[in-house]
Amino acid sequence: MNRIRPRTTARRSQAAGAGKTCAARFAAARLSAALLLFALIVAALPALAAAAPAASGEDVPLIPRRVLFSDPERSTVRLSPDGRWISYLAPADGVLNVWVAPVDDPGAAKPVTHDRDRGIAGYGWTYLESHLVYVQDTAGDENWRVYSVDVTTGETRLLTPASGVYAQLVAFSPQHPEEIVVGLNDRIPQFHDLYRVNLRTGERTLIEENNGMLAYFLDDDYRVRFAATMTADGGVLILAASEDGWQPFWEISAEDSMTSWPLLLDPSGTKLYLLDSTGRETAALVVLDLETGSSQVIYEDPKADVDELLVHPTERTIQAAASTYARRTWTILDPSIETDLAYLESLDDGELSVVSRTLDDSRWIAAFTRDDGPVRYYVYDREAGEARFLFTNHPVLEEYTLAKMHPVIIPSRDGLELVSYLTLPPWEEREGTIRPSRPLPLVLEVHGGPWSRDAWGYNPVHQWLANRGYAVLSVNFRGSLGFGKTFLNAGNLEWGGKMHDDLIDAVNWAIEQGIADPEKVCISGGSYGGYAALVGLTFTPDVFACGVSIVGPSNLVTLLESIPPYWAPQLELFATRVGDHRTPEGREFLLERSPLTYAHRIQRPLLIGQGANDPRVKQSESDQIVAAMQEAGIPVTYVLYPDEGHGFVRPPNRLSFSAVQEAFFHEHLGGRFEPFGDDFEGSSITVPVGAAEIQGLEEALGGR
Repeated sequence: MNRIRPRTTARRSQAAGAGKTCAARFAAARLSAALLLFALIVAALPALAAAAPAASGEDVPLIPRRVLFSDPERSTVRLSPDGRWISYLAPADGVLNVWVAPVDDPGAAKPVTHDRDRGIAGYGWTYLESHLVYVQDTAGDENWRVYSVDVTTGETRLLTPASGVYAQLVAFSPQHPEEIVVGLNDRIPQFHDLYRVNLRTGERTLIEENNGMLAYFLDDDYRVRFAATMTADGGVLILAASEDGWQPFWEISAEDSMTSWPLLLDPSGTKLYLLDSTGRETAALVVLDLETGSSQVIYEDPKADVDELLVHPTERTIQAAASTYARRTWTILDPSIETDLAYLESLDDGELSVVSRTLDDSRWIAAFTRDDGPVRYYVYDREAGEARFLFTNHPVLEEYTLAKMHPVIIPSRDGLELVSYLTLPPWEEREGTIRPSRPLPLVLEVHGGPWSRDAWGYNPVHQWLANRGYAVLSVNFRGSLGFGKTFLNAGNLEWGGKMHDDLIDAVNWAIEQGIADPEKVCISGGSYGGYAALVGLTFTPDVFACGVSIVGPSNLVTLLESIPPYWAPQLELFATRVGDHRTPEGREFLLERSPLTYAHRIQRPLLIGQGANDPRVKQSESDQIVAAMQEAGIPVTYVLYPDEGHGFVRPPNRLSFSAVQEAFFHEHLGGRFEPFGDDFEGSSITVPVGAAEIQGLEEALGGR
């Protein structure tokens, strides 16, 4: 095992529709035992002293949108368990595919997958020699299929149904290298049955028929040891398998249900590692001896939940743990890796992550994340004690002046600390202060979820908007994950309520600090962030100069009535934390918190982006608020992609929407602007409503 993201965060973010990447969902299935995470280390607030700006806007060229919104040159770098191969995702003919090379000759990499549509969503190595697996859906429908590839022969095999089924990767074991465990909802759409699947033949053997479980936990012999189900009050009950059937093992209260969760079993199957916030504020790392019943807290942070682990690949002891308040902090738990990490940290600036390890632990892949440059990758030979630089993930970025991201702590009106991230145009950076030379147009970029979080690091949206002359602010409002259960639970039933108050408090802070021009503040985001943008323009119509909602729900009743069937086992989570659409009182409450109810209040320009195949936030969510605005005679621009789902995956679609969005910002906030050019080439973009509202858009569409 390599680097793990605690499964609670991954599971809840997916259920919440946080806009998580497919790669993160893939990793959450323990693929190569790496669960992806946003990463980050405690930051100090900038001092008040000021210095002269280093440059002006004229000195900093526009970064082309094509640079910022194209796929990275290389990403998701991994080692095969036997150490023979290095792999990564990279474009082939403009589409992301898996490339593989001998570990000592990365320059000899060749694509082993040959997708020509949406690109490979996520992949990872299995324990079968020279075999990896990858996942793919159709046009954003999130009905994931699993494929295996023999990288030596190129033979590719579909392991799961070709359509209409959401396949989950569940388990990989060195004890059974020729088989993996997948979950399939082909029998009952709400529940995933467990199957052992042969990587060579595709033959499937039923392990467990699922008639009501949220999740299962298996040992290395693929025996089902534990399962989870949701309780009526929004809590979780962990059950243990026995000869007499399922037995109660651990009841997690609703208060702790998103900060407590089983993580992994050791190879002996006698030690269970847990996240546990019971009796404490934050999620701590705990190990439970299943034979004696004794438990031990291995690591805890009083201000932030444990959110990333470094795990030995065979012994599965946890060697280091990380938590993230404003920036990520690592704590070493196993002295045997102290020398390794000290050496690696001396190699490069940025935040270090060990993203892959061979089974014999002789080689690691180390990645360094920065806020103002691409990720840098090294391969580390532990026996030699030496690391070799491989490449950066997006080398073209090094040709441009990028902006710094500043962690800031903003107080809410009721005393919560809102960990936030501010990016200024590079020519407004002055040593020792976060205050620009004058108040700037501000884009408030709201994260999805809402059970997710913003974090420090390279962010293409922040870089793009800062380069155009805007200040950019991302806020971890109450309900965001990672800051302990009190902060998380403070968001219960507060969609459009105190969660929105936090965003307004952040805007007021930016104005008071001289960062934001109060007449030029825009609210923008995707998924929950799209909902927040709609709330901003309906609940507080005088605050924002404009809004951008990408796959944002407009009606919380219809949102909950149309959730994907495989989310049904978690329905009590939504009832507890959003509202209960099954009762008259709950429906009335949800309608009060729905932007559609107040569409007539919209006064400022609105841009909406939607994928027609979105299984989480259906196209009807955007259709209905657009229709309500048209009926009320309120202008709106509606961009619809027939081949996208919950967010825009195909690079031409991402590029085209960013071009529309940039023209929209330019028109209403006044920042710098790159003309449309050929940014619609290869895109499926349609604008069924309001193309004339954005200058030049009708001409750029060319009759589409």
